[in-house]
Amino acid sequence: MKTALITGVSRGIGKALAQRFLLEGYFVIGTSRKHVADFSHKNLTLLRLDLTKPKSIKNCAKKILNLKKPVDILINNAGAVWSEKDNGKMKINIGILRKTLETNLIGPVDFTLSVMPVLKTKGHIINVSSRQGSLNYVHEIKNPSYQISKAALNMFTRVLSFQLKNTATVSSVHPGAVMTDMAAADANMPAEEAAGYIYDLATSKPKTGQFWFKGKPFPW
Repeated sequence: MKTALITGVSRGIGKALAQRFLLEGYFVIGTSRKHVADFSHKNLTLLRLDLTKPKSIKNCAKKILNLKKPVDILINNAGAVWSEKDNGKMKINIGILRKTLETNLIGPVDFTLSVMPVLKTKGHIINVSSRQGSLNYVHEIKNPSYQISKAALNMFTRVLSFQLKNTATVSSVHPGAVMTDMAAADANMPAEEAAGYIYDLATSKPKTGQFWFKGKPFPW
């Protein structure tokens, strides 16, 4: 039985991903900041993980390593966005930038490196990014700290792909305008549909170090 490690499975895309992998016969190691989920399965192990806390990352990684289940697919899905609208205008808020980078960049990097010993050779790491992290796509300010964090996450994908050349595949993915708690006003994609595209990418053998949307390259 293959194993998928997915962060942020308590809701939204993460929940849909966990359920899809379970349906496909995977053993799923899922994480949640509050250590809760409204679904269960015999092949699901749920662990607590707060990406803003180094101690939480260390403890979660230790538990994953102790499971002694080689991981075929790691999906860094957990993330957050905070509004930076001030007096009707968007601008960078340093406090929000700090916690956004901890959640969307530094935490995922730390977690990924911490669980690397259990990643299978030829495994696949997927970082759930956003079109808001694309330098080509973005032409206006929309919660700039979130945009900055996702652009940086994309660079982590590129850097890690070089580090793991011939060892693992590393991908960034724009999931789509998904109808979740973090959704933008134009969101129109069900979480299950987005999970389907990500599942297909995760279980394929794409070129490493690329940015994807619906199975096709997305501009950086």
